[in-house]
Amino acid sequence: MANTFSQIYLQFVFAVQNRQSLIPKAHKEELHKYITGLVQNRKAKMLAVNCMPDHIHIFVGFKPTMSISDFVKEIKVESNDFINSKGWVAGKFNWQEGYGVFSYSHSHIDKVVNYVLNQEAHHQKKTFKQEYLGLLQKFELQFDERYVFDFFE
Repeated sequence: MANTFSQIYLQFVFAVQNRQSLIPKAHKEELHKYITGLVQNRKAKMLAVNCMPDHIHIFVGFKPTMSISDFVKEIKVESNDFINSKGWVAGKFNWQEGYGVFSYSHSHIDKVVNYVLNQEAHHQKKTFKQEYLGLLQKFELQFDERYVFDFFE
């Protein structure tokens, strides 16, 4: 019987609704574990995850068993429900609409893992807006700044 083989490495980036700093540092590890489970349940391999107070980076070895948009939608919906069930924030937690997804070759895995895991240091030099717009430009994606995440300065 023939098999299907793939080598797809994707970094997902999405923000907290209204770019509020709602992901408490005290709960990052628990959220990382939960999101890792969500990723694994979708037959993807978690390579790195890191939540900042207002956004998240998820780097995975992706299996083409589902669409990218369904994958992100399910991760966002289920992690919204998880955070709200924990009562970590006053009011209701939601991720913003939209996301960034960026593909990498196998030779870039270590560099991207390091980048994701060192977000705290990275954001001492760049804001999330600078980082995100930089990714869009690096990957030569055409965009209209009016439709990028809601950035409140």
